[in-house]
Amino acid sequence: MQKFIYWCIQTPLFFFPFACSQTDQPENATKEDRVVVYSPHGKELLEDFARRFEAAHPGVQVQWLDMGSQDVLDRLRSEKSNPQADIWWGAPSDLFMNAAEEGLLQTYRPSWAEHIDPAQCDSLHRWYGTFLTPEVITFNSQVLTREAAPQDWDELLDSKWQGKIAIRYPLASGTMRAIFSAMIWRFYKTSGSPEAGYEWLKKLDANTKSYPANPTLMYLQLARQEALITLWNMPDIELQKQVYGYPFDYVIPKNGTPVLVEGLAMIANCRQPELAKKFYEFITTPESFIIQAEKYFRIPARTDIPKTKLPAWMTQTEITPMDIDWKVFSEKSKEWMKYWDERIKGTGK
Repeated sequence: MQKFIYWCIQTPLFFFPFACSQTDQPENATKEDRVVVYSPHGKELLEDFARRFEAAHPGVQVQWLDMGSQDVLDRLRSEKSNPQADIWWGAPSDLFMNAAEEGLLQTYRPSWAEHIDPAQCDSLHRWYGTFLTPEVITFNSQVLTREAAPQDWDELLDSKWQGKIAIRYPLASGTMRAIFSAMIWRFYKTSGSPEAGYEWLKKLDANTKSYPANPTLMYLQLARQEALITLWNMPDIELQKQVYGYPFDYVIPKNGTPVLVEGLAMIANCRQPELAKKFYEFITTPESFIIQAEKYFRIPARTDIPKTKLPAWMTQTEITPMDIDWKVFSEKSKEWMKYWDERIKGTGK
């Protein structure tokens, strides 16, 4: 695997699953002046960019619903015959692949399409990558040092971590589904069977104290030292450290880690396709990506963002990406996670 330097870093969080919010409605706004966004990117980023877009487009209202990545996909499936949203902003690429194959996404080629790696977008222009998200092993830095924390995925199975791990419940989380699927993939890619991966997850379950329902609860457990370790994405942990002062640090697994491509798409048969295109373009300008990198710690996928315009510390992170076939992920992840939920969760103990 080839090592490389990330020159930016991602975002959000305090997800409040299923919490619907919106900015104040302009006096002259009508139902036809609204663009509706489904996203897991968190209240802070969504509210910020809704207001920025409304300021640039007087009379237009942005409504957003903040929920887990898998929850967005499930909602789009249930609304297929009567779409209620215009834009899906954020989720790992394998979920967008599934949505595209199910006819849930609308073709749209953004103005910056030539500035994205072809591996980070759909060849039929049904979704494009926006952010790159490396996964990390996170720990409470008041109790553990980087040297004392697990250095790689397999070290999480050591009995000394029994009862010291909290993991965000993965079925609603694109991040955790990707991490768990990556653990299965390590074995599946050579054997063609998920069984060894299932055994690995069972051993991890034996060391896991709890599966918090959302990231906020996960952060609280880690901060209160109810657990010492979790698995999450690097940009969100940077946000919690630098903005909210949580005592968190992380280790980038030395033998490779999944690097997720976070997608963006228009919803098929959406009610406001023209407003959706404007919002799509607005949140993906170089200026917007720079704000998202500086304020929300998000790693831009666009290749034409000048490094000098991004936070300097973002150029210093070295990551070994795990070699993953994301198409297999999109085809197998649902099956693998269903097995984990029904046959593994709570059995390792």
